[in-house]
Amino acid sequence: MNDPSTIRRLYGRRQGHKLRAGQAALVDDLLPRVAVPETGPLDAVTLFGDDRAMEVEIGFGAGEHLAAQAAGRPDHGFIGCEPFLNGVVGALGHVRDGDLSNVRLHMGDALTVLERLPDASLNRVYLLHPDPWPKARHAKRRMVNNGPLDMIAAKLRPGGEFRLGTDDPTYCRWSMMVMNARRDFAWLATSAADFLTRPDDWPETRYERKARRQGHEVWYFRYRRV
Repeated sequence: MNDPSTIRRLYGRRQGHKLRAGQAALVDDLLPRVAVPETGPLDAVTLFGDDRAMEVEIGFGAGEHLAAQAAGRPDHGFIGCEPFLNGVVGALGHVRDGDLSNVRLHMGDALTVLERLPDASLNRVYLLHPDPWPKARHAKRRMVNNGPLDMIAAKLRPGGEFRLGTDDPTYCRWSMMVMNARRDFAWLATSAADFLTRPDDWPETRYERKARRQGHEVWYFRYRRV
């Protein structure tokens, strides 16, 4: 596996608009109760109090996909990682409104959480609409690169699933090239319809709806950990 320190740097902004009083209260009151511990090894017992299946979403945006998945499988534990404060606030609202006791949040780099989890401990990893970094000189910043993928592969159990969604043509082509060169993931698509049609258990996000309103195609990739 690549040295995680070489793939950990975060790029881009961390906060957008100023938080309203209610949003700030969520950060002050709810986030400490659902936050991933900052140090030490992590496992299902540490995070959720029992030995359950776990899933991770890398960069959960406003948290609607994470919340929908968690609501649909309350017996699983969901870990969401997002460096953008306003996105974390959105997820906290979903956790509160849905009374979701099976969600833990990390405001920061997902790789620092993944590396602390046991190998073969995850049932799914989600990477939905990551920053495409479209310029060629920025390609190394993309999450779909062998360093992060090595980490994801190590943490997925055999038969576990890596889901990738994008509406960016450059990222789509790049991801197909990188993933098709790997032997530890098997692409589950058998026809074009399989990655052009959103699966029933893949909740739509506001980002995806916006992309479609702008006339963008959206691609849905599902890979099984071999």
